[in-house]
Amino acid sequence: MRVVQVSKFGGPEVLVVTNVAESSAGPGEVVIDVAFASVLFIDAQIRSGRARGWFPTRPPYVPGAGDAGEVTAAGECVDPDWVGRRVVANTSGSGGYSERAVATVGDLFTVPEGLGMAEAAALLHDGRTAMGLIEQAGLRGEEWVLALGAGGGLGSLLVQLAHGAGARVIAAARGEKKLDLARELEADELVDYSQADWTERIVVITGGAGADVVFDGVGGEIGKVAFEVTARGGQFSAHGAPSGDFASIDREEAALRTISVRGIEQVQFGPEDARRFTEEAMSEAAAGRIRPVIGEIFPLERADDAHRAIEARGVVGKTLLEI
Repeated sequence: MRVVQVSKFGGPEVLVVTNVAESSAGPGEVVIDVAFASVLFIDAQIRSGRARGWFPTRPPYVPGAGDAGEVTAAGECVDPDWVGRRVVANTSGSGGYSERAVATVGDLFTVPEGLGMAEAAALLHDGRTAMGLIEQAGLRGEEWVLALGAGGGLGSLLVQLAHGAGARVIAAARGEKKLDLARELEADELVDYSQADWTERIVVITGGAGADVVFDGVGGEIGKVAFEVTARGGQFSAHGAPSGDFASIDREEAALRTISVRGIEQVQFGPEDARRFTEEAMSEAAAGRIRPVIGEIFPLERADDAHRAIEARGVVGKTLLEI
């Protein structure tokens, strides 16, 4: 079967399509005939070698951490009713850029009726994270919510969920294409953080108080500056690092301004919460209350182009591989 391997740390060119032995299901496992694989920004960071301090992965390896497809085989101690079922699955242990993937039963989620396979793949990680972040924020309605990276897969879901909770949403992104998407998703205000005065605009929009809740899916200097326009007594979630690092927050200043700061560790959910949030996200999408935005879909053999696209920050929404 065909898989994509990272032959060595480096640029997208190190993603190589190769043939390996067919996958087989061990005890407690299933084999999935993959339809779509999720492509995450962290996949590119691990591939480049920049994430070696966070992840122990070393080449050669098959990247990817999530697939959507149909179960074709079940191992020992697995209910045979799983065979033929449409599922999404966490595949971080075996890699997701593959024609067939092996997953443990505990990492499977049934795709509900009314939800497409591509949409399910787009929701596996971003949907879970978005639902968790919204629950942690405890939005009460009428708060000013600032969503950084609003044109991405996660950010676009946060815009929708915060709007649905009654918040006043400021969508921040880079460029008109991403801001047009945020407008379509009913953001109340739009801010382009490639403009020098973007934080000043947030101060004006919020009547001088700043944003009550900030979802920082960008990190780096943009996240750091966004912290400065977080309202006194507000919340700041520093969960994103596509800029290269998480936002550096002065904890003493946060305490002085009584700002509650959460980091990436707050979205590393335990098994029960991960399952609940994933299922909630798919149910909301199946019911039409949220829409996962899929920007580009690449064939498996163009995984290198998928990485180039997400690193160029040009994709609006989620990037997937179609197998």
